[in-house]
Amino acid sequence: MRFLGNVLATIVGIFVFCLLFLIGIGVIAAAVGGGSEVATVDNNSVIELNLQDVSLDYAGKFKDPWMSKFSAGDGIGLTDIINAITVAKTDDNIKGISILNNSSALGMAQTKELRDALEDFKKSGKFIMAYANTYSQKEYYLNSVANTIYLNPVGDMDFKGLSSEIMFYKDLQEKTGIKMEVIRHGKYKSAVEPFLENKMSDANREQVTALLQSIWSATLTDIAISRKLSVAKLNDIANNLAARTPELAKQEKLIDIIGYEDEYHSAIKKALKVAEKEDYKKISISDYTSKLLTESELTEADDQIAVIYAQGEIQSGEGDVNTIGEISMNRSLQDARKDKNIKAIVLRINSPGGNALTSDLIWREIELTKKVKPVVVSMGNYAASGGYYIACNANQIFAEKNTITGSIGVFGILPNFSQLTAKIGINIEQVKTNENASEYSPFVPIDEKFKAVTLEGVEHIYKTFVTHVAQGRKMTFAQVDSIAQGRVWTGNEALKIGLVDKIGNLNDAIKAAAAMAKTKEYSTKNFPEFNKSFEDMLSQLPFVKSKSDFIKEEIGIENYKIIQQVRKLQARKGIQVIMPYEFDIN
Repeated sequence: MRFLGNVLATIVGIFVFCLLFLIGIGVIAAAVGGGSEVATVDNNSVIELNLQDVSLDYAGKFKDPWMSKFSAGDGIGLTDIINAITVAKTDDNIKGISILNNSSALGMAQTKELRDALEDFKKSGKFIMAYANTYSQKEYYLNSVANTIYLNPVGDMDFKGLSSEIMFYKDLQEKTGIKMEVIRHGKYKSAVEPFLENKMSDANREQVTALLQSIWSATLTDIAISRKLSVAKLNDIANNLAARTPELAKQEKLIDIIGYEDEYHSAIKKALKVAEKEDYKKISISDYTSKLLTESELTEADDQIAVIYAQGEIQSGEGDVNTIGEISMNRSLQDARKDKNIKAIVLRINSPGGNALTSDLIWREIELTKKVKPVVVSMGNYAASGGYYIACNANQIFAEKNTITGSIGVFGILPNFSQLTAKIGINIEQVKTNENASEYSPFVPIDEKFKAVTLEGVEHIYKTFVTHVAQGRKMTFAQVDSIAQGRVWTGNEALKIGLVDKIGNLNDAIKAAAAMAKTKEYSTKNFPEFNKSFEDMLSQLPFVKSKSDFIKEEIGIENYKIIQQVRKLQARKGIQVIMPYEFDIN
């Protein structure tokens, strides 16, 4: 019986293996075959702007060609979509853009950049129409660019101003005996404040208030222009929740038409002069962008501007589309400066910072690179702390008005469980040959000498950070120190105090880099090209469900995010130059 059982198990195992193998081959073949198909654009077409799967400026390139077939967003980033909208402006086949129930994970600065592209598109005389069952504040900000805005009759609109909240853990630490030992420089470095206080400090409240007011002001200014309303009127609407229903929103002129989706499509048909009984031609923004990307590969100019994307937290190693690693970043900088066809470099930063040592390694490579070719920085949603560290020595820095930047400060955080272990009756003894031989232990009270030495390291990195900024921005140490201390600024504020040079988007930065290189005819070349293995590719196949997918299904996406935050804290090794907190604007 055991023999027969073993035979059956073997047969079943072979069958399952063959089945998975055939499915894998089929998926790969479909990916390769699908990649050769290019969407066509019919005359009298409308682009459907669906951004649900787009969150990154750059979707990534890989040394392994198989990896590209399974990269996030089918290899399409926000930058590609913005370029596609620019092309659509002069494409005779495209008559307009439809923003239909749009939702995205884009940040405020990214949304601003996309909105500017749509505003420019309207200058062609082509229409933009928007419809939603409900409008969040961020999505309304984007949709407000449309010529005509629809809202479902039983929908609603969220328009009430911005807010942010921070949780404090001081009492929890005292009750549980789990304490976070904090070593920092910078009175505004509020990433660690929740472990030290029961409430927000005056300094932190000051910076968060200024930050929210600056972002809200920039948002209202754009909406006011599009909707022909004053900023004061928009603030009044927000204060009184005067747009909470479709009827109120129309009354206050935030929308144009209360209607259902079928009525929206009928209006598009009318604009296109298509019969009501017929379907109008449409193409998704992803298909339209893919078509243009395929065509652009065949029409590269001799002169090139390298665009190197630094997005995510700064960590040591290779990095990927979600993290910045010194290996891929420095390889990209080296390749770009050695390539004779590349005349200048734009570093696109979308990062809250991270590891201090990695930031300095990238800073150094930029320092070497700008001696050979101009380096211009374009800031996205964030270029804060370590994100500003790698920006500060560029020849020129661009930021959006609502970019979050600055945060020039340093901190270290060490978990300590000594009070907890004492409470539950655990005693820890150490044996060592020399006074300072032992590593930091979370199970014994922190040694004052160890704390002093660690603070010395924090102070050294802070001094180095400020010195780099002072040299890069042509300021004195004292001038930088007065606007540093971990203080976070918006792009608008950073312009006034000298941390950035101009307000502008990625395309503005590329134009500036080209002007510095004295070239007028050029194309762009994207970096980094990540060195990922075949094993990484296989882990992305549909029939290989990841551990994270199972966890998300079991506990829900919101709880999964909490776990990810805990994992991030555990993964941060060494002294950090990272933005003060997870900044979610509500």
